[in-house]
Amino acid sequence: MSTITSFAELEALYGRPDETSTAKEIDRITPQYRVLIERSPFVVLATAGPEGLDCSPRGDRGQVVRVSDERTLLLPDRRGNNRADSLRNIVRDPRVGLLFMIPGFGNTLRVNGSAHLTTDADLLGSFAVDGKAPRCVIVVAVEAVFFQCARAIVRSALWDPALHADPAALPTPGQILATMSSGRVGGDEYDRAWPERANRTLW
Repeated sequence: MSTITSFAELEALYGRPDETSTAKEIDRITPQYRVLIERSPFVVLATAGPEGLDCSPRGDRGQVVRVSDERTLLLPDRRGNNRADSLRNIVRDPRVGLLFMIPGFGNTLRVNGSAHLTTDADLLGSFAVDGKAPRCVIVVAVEAVFFQCARAIVRSALWDPALHADPAALPTPGQILATMSSGRVGGDEYDRAWPERANRTLW
């Protein structure tokens, strides 16, 4: 097997991108890109740190990320598993990548930039849902924005309900935890209790 080790080898294999691949990139949120962000309830947050890389799904009621201005995005850190992998990375390495997805829409939107965490009380309060505010907000300074073409969504038929997986055919979180911990945690009781626990701790 041959290993590609240089940009020249990559360019020989793929050629140069045409203008439709490069003209779409800009260093700020345009009005059209703002529409895509404000219609997206789901984003994947990529970070890097001394322990390695992290890619974290983030979702919210309505839009997941707020546009503060054309160069600043605000992402509330909603309740999760308290691993805080993304947050640990950001306090040591501010580089972040965001991938926005809109259900039923083929194109995705990508944002690269640098981030910091804030616990400003007024800002936290502005993100409160059902009286519950996030513990911090991720503030992203935008450096590059561009849409990603729909080929991956088309190939995967991601939004086609006819191809959605049957949950009964997949391993459950409880089963995975029980296997990984030799039965110390997880199991059927974990799966039975999860919907109620999630509803109580969603925000």
